[in-house]
Amino acid sequence: MPRIVLKTIINAPIERCFDLSRSVDLHEISTAQTNEKAIDGVISGLIGVGESVTWKAKHFGIYHTLTSEITQLNSPVFFQDEMTKGIFKRFVHEHHFRKVSVARTEIIDVFEFESPLWALGKIADKYFVRKHMLGLLVRRSEVIKFYAETEKWKKILGKPTKSKEKK
Repeated sequence: MPRIVLKTIINAPIERCFDLSRSVDLHEISTAQTNEKAIDGVISGLIGVGESVTWKAKHFGIYHTLTSEITQLNSPVFFQDEMTKGIFKRFVHEHHFRKVSVARTEIIDVFEFESPLWALGKIADKYFVRKHMLGLLVRRSEVIKFYAETEKWKKILGKPTKSKEKK
């Protein structure tokens, strides 16, 4: 199963980095290239343990939906989200936060996934899915870093959480 580990140093307090990482709004900004939108569950603001969000995004020319739930949370040092419904066979994203100094934080993303379709999925993971997912994670980290290190974080963290009821 492919595993991506990405480390990012951010010149901002751990609490700010932790909350920006849980922001549905900031996630949408970081995935603008795939037109990713929250369409169900927590659709705005910060997502918490036991809560889920359903995303709709365009990857490889096709629109997909994926529902992810926050299954573990220990503020401000760790949270984990897992796919509960979507195209992957398995998808787990661990978000670790380490206080380096008063205003400096290390974020470690550990992302494991597995595509469906046995051997074909393994080939896809090795040759293009892993690269695509790494690009998305790097872009997400760059956006979190930019917002955390500037005054822009105030616009994101000042928004109330909104949930959309399933019909």
